[in-house]
Amino acid sequence: MGAQVKQALEASREKGEQTALTKETTGRAFQTYKQAFDPRYGGFGKAPKFPMPHSLVFLLMYAKFYENRDALAMATKTLDGLARGGIYDHIGYGFSRYSVDEKFLVPHFEKMLYDNALLALAYTDAFRMTKNARYKKITEEIIKYVLRDMAHPDGGFYSAEDADSEGEEGKFYVWTPKEVKDVLGEQLGTLFCQAYGITGQGNFEGKNIPNQITTHLETIAKKEGFSPAALAEKLETARQSLFQHREKRVRPFRDDKILTAWNGLMIAALAKAGRVFHQASYVQAAEKAVSFIRGNLVQNGRVMVRYRDGEVKNKGFIDEYAFLLWGYMELYASTFAPFYLAEAKKLAGNMIDLFWDGHGGGFFFSGNDDEPLLVRQKESYDGSLPSGNSVAACQLLRLAKLTGDFTLEEKVQQMFQAFSKVIHDDPNAHAMMMQAVMYAQQATKEVVIVMDDETEKAVDFIRHIQENFHPEISFMAVKRREKKKLSKIAPFIEDYAMINGQPTIYVCENFSCNQPTNDFQTARDLLFNK
Repeated sequence: MGAQVKQALEASREKGEQTALTKETTGRAFQTYKQAFDPRYGGFGKAPKFPMPHSLVFLLMYAKFYENRDALAMATKTLDGLARGGIYDHIGYGFSRYSVDEKFLVPHFEKMLYDNALLALAYTDAFRMTKNARYKKITEEIIKYVLRDMAHPDGGFYSAEDADSEGEEGKFYVWTPKEVKDVLGEQLGTLFCQAYGITGQGNFEGKNIPNQITTHLETIAKKEGFSPAALAEKLETARQSLFQHREKRVRPFRDDKILTAWNGLMIAALAKAGRVFHQASYVQAAEKAVSFIRGNLVQNGRVMVRYRDGEVKNKGFIDEYAFLLWGYMELYASTFAPFYLAEAKKLAGNMIDLFWDGHGGGFFFSGNDDEPLLVRQKESYDGSLPSGNSVAACQLLRLAKLTGDFTLEEKVQQMFQAFSKVIHDDPNAHAMMMQAVMYAQQATKEVVIVMDDETEKAVDFIRHIQENFHPEISFMAVKRREKKKLSKIAPFIEDYAMINGQPTIYVCENFSCNQPTNDFQTARDLLFNK
């Protein structure tokens, strides 16, 4: 009887016609977002509203690849709405889980590591796309919050901070005008209340969640006779004083579990922001976190789920492997250290060995070394977190381009086939997988620069690629002394040599290469003017 039930469940899971995933599929996802978009406050649908940063990155990619202004406008309006709302902690930084209202005003005050990691990734990409300094500022503030309040001394990041303190939700975060003025004095206190919507009536149970939803700083500056820069300086002075005062309050409980999957996302966010904003300290924090994971959450080669006070529990699921793979990929892109690419390739191989469905394609949630289950589940839907399968698809495509291992790309095509029916039926519930689909459909470009050391021109060329939003470009910077080590990971590198003893750039499209050049302007023309 048990065997019959298992057979029926497996048949049910695999039922459904396969359908090709095309540009039309991503177009339907975009149209669904467009229909659900809130043009007034940003975001999608009605309250409660979740940030869904992987959906925003889908829209940024859609805008980039298809030159769609509406997609860009929806992404930036939502990022602006999130940053202005009470869902963002304007005093101490970091985002709460979601907003209970349509305005992003009243949050569920709990702060999650994964939300802040994914939002840092989204704001970083938005900056790369738009060069809006506001997005850089928000990214840097998120990271400041995480490094200050969520970091384990030895590396790694804690999971969450509760919504409650002293038995009241949000008590740590809210203010009255009197409290603000007691700290800042009448003049600066009044100015801060104006700028952050703090009133006698209140916006949350008689008190106030600081926000800038209806604030026009330019109008305030003009009215008070300040330049915008002078107003910003005064408000920052006020914020610092209020933050120091708030630190004396009873803090919400911090969940100090260190989860491998969520740390993988934070590592990715730090590494990406580090290279885009030229902040070596961010990359160093990511490297420290990876060292912690490697030292504490990998046992006998098996990635584990959680660590707390020296105790490690549970074999990792697909999310642990896929999200950590993302962290390794971003670290390689930021450091060009062969070690991180080697670890990414090794981790991907282990992930395939443990989780791959050799019959139907895609990754099972649990490993083949776990306790036997009646049916091993296989998920593709994104929730507040993107699914392990969708993150795996995105990162395996990147890894295939960097290593020349196209069996990985074949795996992703098999994933598209395995999940094609559910993706086709509900594409905007697969925002991360849609990123992989779009990437796979593009004419991708591969760039390799081979050099002895970084010259000023080489640094400028590398930074131009890193600072701008070019998801279609796969980029490797190879130090000649590391070439032998790297060629063991990416064998095609063996054929890439320096010419004339100078840094040499190879620009390829789908691995069909132009003549190598020592001239950086020629390389830029090949990349961006075609």
